[in-house]
Amino acid sequence: MDLGLAGKTALVTGSTAGIGYAIAATLAREGAHVTLTGRGQAGVDAAVARLREEGAAGTVAGVAADCASAEGAARVFQVLPEVDILVNNLGIYERKAFFDIPDDDWTRFFEVNVLSGVRFARHYAKAMARRGWGRVVFVSSESGLNIPREMIHYGTSKTAQLAVSRGLAMELAGTGVTVNALLPGPTHTENTDRLRAERARSAGVPVEQVEKEFFERLRPSSITRRFAHAQEVANLAAWLCGEVSSATTGAALRVDGGVVNQIM
Repeated sequence: MDLGLAGKTALVTGSTAGIGYAIAATLAREGAHVTLTGRGQAGVDAAVARLREEGAAGTVAGVAADCASAEGAARVFQVLPEVDILVNNLGIYERKAFFDIPDDDWTRFFEVNVLSGVRFARHYAKAMARRGWGRVVFVSSESGLNIPREMIHYGTSKTAQLAVSRGLAMELAGTGVTVNALLPGPTHTENTDRLRAERARSAGVPVEQVEKEFFERLRPSSITRRFAHAQEVANLAAWLCGEVSSATTGAALRVDGGVVNQIM
């Protein structure tokens, strides 16, 4: 299927690794001109080089900036004033018991996971509407619906993303711009794999046991009973970014392995 991405300009925030990189790489393979972002220049350069080596039909560029800050966002806007596609992927997470989460952590999670996407959508979506075409995707999480006991602050920020996504879709009604949320579940990324390896070493058990216990204790509702691969998430993201998804807006689409135990 031709997604209709050839020649489109796309920005994916927080995209030097993990799900963000997989989305950027998929868009580039489909012919979009993709810009990646990351906090450090070395990491951005490495990701751009890797993507080019893997093969991209569209051009690839990168901007080093802290996209969680207003200053970092302004830096990206200066380099890339307009885009056709915005993927707000930047996000952070951590396991922490509710009674151990201080105010500063709540503020930090809101700044990174919610307000960063608000800034980028506020800047880019107006021009999309003027041109009559655009795609905005917020990478949320199944945790936005299925609030995790072990990281309530993270889940709350992801719920807020869903509200922003739906509200912005209604704000842009009839403009040709679609706004949707993507809800990954437990996913293999460089960072999550590293954390599980550390837990396995600390407990003196195989990584496979850590993964098995994760689904038994923390995500027992999972239907696939496995971690998704970042590419599986990126496949749905790319579809949402394409011409082919023009009738889908204001939606929250799950690629969570069935973790959320509800029909809608």
